[in-house]
Amino acid sequence: MSYLNFFFFGIYPYIAAAVFLVGSLVRFDYQPYTWKSGSSQFLRQRGMFFASNAFHIGIILLLLGHAVGLLTPHGLYTAFGLSAETKQVLAMTAGGIFGTLCLLGMVILVHRRLTDDRVVAAGSTMDTFILLLLLVQLVIGLLTIPASASHHDATVMLVLAEWAQRIVTFRGGAAELVAGTDMVFQIHLVLGLTIVLLAPFSRLVHVWSAPLSYLVRRYQLVRSRYRGASRVRAG
Repeated sequence: MSYLNFFFFGIYPYIAAAVFLVGSLVRFDYQPYTWKSGSSQFLRQRGMFFASNAFHIGIILLLLGHAVGLLTPHGLYTAFGLSAETKQVLAMTAGGIFGTLCLLGMVILVHRRLTDDRVVAAGSTMDTFILLLLLVQLVIGLLTIPASASHHDATVMLVLAEWAQRIVTFRGGAAELVAGTDMVFQIHLVLGLTIVLLAPFSRLVHVWSAPLSYLVRRYQLVRSRYRGASRVRAG
C-alpha cells in the first residue's frame, strides 16, 4: 500500500473532520455575521425556485442515502432479508434519481453564477469554487453508478461501507480496503472529504443552521379583514 493511499484514506478523513469542526466553531465565534448561505435569489429570481429546490432536495437525500448506506452494518439489513445485491440495486436507483435531480438544479445555479453579472459581483471566488467543486463531485458520483453495476456481487459496496465504518469507529486497516477499488470511487471519496474540509471557509457552513424545524412546525390560519385576504404563519 502506497503512502498516498494511506494518507488519503487513513489520515485525511480525520484531518477533514477536525478542520470542519474546529473551523466551524472558530468562524461562529469570530465571524458570526458571515454565518449564512449568502443567497443571491433576490438579485435574480428567474429559474431559482426550481434550481434551488432541486439542488437542495437532491443533495439532502443523497447525503442521507450515503449515511445510511455506508454506516449501516451488513448484518443489520441482512437480518431483515435484504441481500447485499438488492441493497446495491436500491442504492444505485435512488442515487441515480436524486443525483439527476440535484444535477439539474446545480447546472442552472452554476450557469447563473458564471453568467449573471449581478450574481457574479455579489458573490466571492470561494462561492464559485465550492459550487464548481460540488458539480464535479456530483458528476463523479453519478459515474460511480455504472462502475458499481459492473460488480454484480456488491463487493465494492461492502468494501466502501466497511471503510466508512472503520473510519468512524477509529479502527485500523481502513486505508487498505480502498487500495484495490476503482479510481472513480477513490476520487469520489477524496473530493467528498475535501468539500468537508473547505466547508467552514465557504457558504456551506450554513448546513449547521439548516432550518429543519420548519418541516415539523405547526401552522395556523390568520384571516385578515382587508379584502378577505388570509395568510399562514407559524404557530
